[in-house]
Parts: sequence; structure tokens; C-alpha cells
Amino acid sequence: MALQAEIKKTFPGFVLDVEVETNGSCLGILGASGCGKSMTLKCIAGIEKPDSGRIVLNGRVLFDSEKNINLSAQERRIGYLFQNYALFPTMTVEENLSIVMGGKKKDRRMEIREQLERFHLEGLEKRYPSQLSGGQQQRVALARMLLYHPEIIMLDEPFSALDGFLKDALQFEMMEVIQKYSGDVIMVSHSRDEIYKLCTDTMVMAEGKRILTGKTGDIFYKPQYMEAARLTGCKNISAIRKVSEYELYAIDWEISLRTREIIEDDIHYIGIRAHNLFPLWEEPGIDTMNVMRVKQTGYAETPFTRQFLFSNADGSKNIDIWWLQDKPVFKGKEEKTVRFPFYIQFPEDALLLLN
Repeated sequence: MALQAEIKKTFPGFVLDVEVETNGSCLGILGASGCGKSMTLKCIAGIEKPDSGRIVLNGRVLFDSEKNINLSAQERRIGYLFQNYALFPTMTVEENLSIVMGGKKKDRRMEIREQLERFHLEGLEKRYPSQLSGGQQQRVALARMLLYHPEIIMLDEPFSALDGFLKDALQFEMMEVIQKYSGDVIMVSHSRDEIYKLCTDTMVMAEGKRILTGKTGDIFYKPQYMEAARLTGCKNISAIRKVSEYELYAIDWEISLRTREIIEDDIHYIGIRAHNLFPLWEEPGIDTMNVMRVKQTGYAETPFTRQFLFSNADGSKNIDIWWLQDKPVFKGKEEKTVRFPFYIQFPEDALLLLN
């Protein structure tokens, strides 16, 4: 089972020109707000009509601009979970579920009961959407989508309306739905954590275009492109000037760096994840490479990490460099002593060479 889609749609000041393919797994589409993620799903689902292109699902042509084919949303058999869940406000839970079903009333009742049990919605059959929590509304929307028996499931920012604790719990439920579903799944999100947790493959979008596709773990480990690095959580990125095959000058950080990989001519940026910087509290030896003397520019804490901001103490640009330090495991009282390093090192094997 697979989807192949080529979509082009022009808006004032914005062009969506993207290709999407699935291969039997869960594909995550990661991108910043406004990059065209949700519009891509709407074009596939038949809610929006592309200006040109072709959409084929499991060998069935849903849209072809050259052949003037454009199946309605109902004919496409696509399960779409909207950000706001799109439940009918004047229908009960039971009515919201049964509206997508055909067949005999007895069979419908049996299937509905199975989904109510699966999503822990027993006893809520006669309630209206306004009488449900956000998590319950999402479960109803998921149950309704599965009762439709779609050929592909598409999830549009499914956790954006939920608070932190509920979001974490429902992500595990969503993971189970994805694993048990026999068709393809596409999930749109601007959250790298959601994509990493739920999606086998990832497509990175920027400004209406696909810039990178691959296995999710590979993309996070080696994002290849500056925009992909930012979207996968890399806080430290600098433009570069190539010096030799294994040496570059980071223009924004004002430091020369040695690399483990060859610096190809199409590399224009260097990145390093905040956790991968190495702190030094004593003056390094003369042979120690990739070391910067730093001055502190900011500090903050989360429950489990310390966030440091530094800049080059010998530079002129005062560009912030992030270092994240995990807090020690809590043992009764939290350790309050914070040591600010005098130097930070950029390990060769942690540097990201970016197009």
C-alpha cells in the first residue's frame, strides 16, 4: 500500500510545490508553521484542489490535472484527523461514530462498541463534544476515523490542542493505533519530539518544498541541510568559510574548527547540538583543538536541564552559543551549585556539516 503525490498550488506570495511518497510505514512531515504541511494533506484528502499534479493511492488515481481527474473527498477513502477534531457539535458521541458507517444497524452497534472499548469511551455514548475533555474528543475522532476503514490515515498536528501530561499519554495511544493499522500513515507536526517518537520516516519541508526525506533517526543524526538541522533542534549554527579539506572558519562564532569529515564545496554552515559541547574549567593544553574561551551571556533552568548561553570572549560579534547540561539525578535536595566553564570545546565527531 502506498501513496505517490505531486502537488503544485500557488497562493499570493507562496507556492506549494511538493512530492510525497509513502512505503507502508508512518511518514512524518516536519516543518515550521506556514511551510505548507497542512495544505499538502488537504490537497491529498480532496479538501483543496491543486493547480496541477497527480495523486495516486494504492494504484487508484485520486487526482490528475492533465487527465482532468479529481475524485471527491468522500470517494478517496482517506481518514483525516483535523487539528480541532471536527466532531459534529449537535451529535452525541454515538451519533458522531455511526455517521461514517454503512451496513446494518446491528453490525454498526457492534463495531461502535468495540471502538468505544478500545479508546476507553464507555459510558460517554450520549454525551456531546462540548461535554468531553480534549483527550476524549481526540479519542472519539480517532475512533470515527477508524470506523470509516480508510486506505490511509492522515494526522494534522494531532496533539497541538492538548496539555503536556495528556499529550504524552495520548502519544502512546496513537503509537498503538499506528502500529496496528495495516495501511500507511502520514503525520504533520512542527514538533520534532512527536515526529521522532511516532514516525519511522520523515520528510522535512521548508517554504512549500520538500528539502529532505529519509529514516527519522538518520535525519536527526545527520540533517545535511541548515533548515533541517534547525527543525530537528540544533540551536548552534554558523555560516562558514572553508579553509582546507578538514578545516573551516565559523564566521558567526569567530573560531577555526577542525572536522572529522571532508568539507565539500557545497557546505555553507556548521552546526553542533547544545548537548554535544564539552565544558572545560581549566585552561586547555596547547594541542587541544576546537576550543573557545567564553563569557556567560545567559542562564536558565528547566526541571531537568540547565541552559547556558555563552559568546566568544575573544570575539566581537557576541553571538549566543547554547550549552545544555542535564541536571544530576534528584536525591532528596536538588544540587544548587552551578559551575560556569571558562572554555567550551567543539568535538570533531559532533560537528554537523550543512548545505
